[in-house]
Amino acid sequence: MKECNMMNRIFLGFMFILGLTATSLANDIYVTQSGATLDLDITQDGQNNTVGNSTTASASTGAAFNMDIDQIGNSNVIKYQVNGATYEGIISLTGNSNDVDLNCDSGNNNSSCGTITASITMVGSSNDLDIDIGETAAATGSEVTITSAASDDSNVIAATVDGTSAILRITVDGDTNNWLVDIDGNGDVNGHTLIHSHTGGIADVDIVQSGVYDNMINLTTSGDNADIDISQTD
Repeated sequence: MKECNMMNRIFLGFMFILGLTATSLANDIYVTQSGATLDLDITQDGQNNTVGNSTTASASTGAAFNMDIDQIGNSNVIKYQVNGATYEGIISLTGNSNDVDLNCDSGNNNSSCGTITASITMVGSSNDLDIDIGETAAATGSEVTITSAASDDSNVIAATVDGTSAILRITVDGDTNNWLVDIDGNGDVNGHTLIHSHTGGIADVDIVQSGVYDNMINLTTSGDNADIDISQTD
């Protein structure tokens, strides 16, 4: 009987350690903020970390935002809704199967994400990036840079940038990547600019660019089996 009790205690202790280990793998952050300005720095190192999720996105409402989010690990999630006038942000992902959904617009606020500077860097494969920044009538200066590091495969990028004089830079290095780019708005006197560089095979690229002034696409691709569709309208 003593031997049996001892084995039970050992087994329960082992299960307790496993429970602690499983729990320590996930860090969850949910941000709900309103006010004039926000300076937010987040670093998460591990697996299954979240800054908001598909059912409860983090949200900030105000005038000016400066955000730096760094996630290291696999299967991490960023779901963030920004409602404000000025947004400056850096998102850095290192790992595989990460999911980022970033929206910046007016929402119920009078501000409209009019001035945007965003930099997103991905190192890893099978990542899903969805950004929707600005509004057609109000965003006056959008500059977005998306970089996927060397040998990153099977990533999905969907980038929608609205407003006037938007500049979008995308650099992708890897195989079997898929991305959709949509730049709308009147373009102001400078028009919209897309600078896109891709190295790798089996790429599926769809680009839609519209505006009443001069628009420019600078596309460089190197690799086999690329399928590229471009639509430009006034």
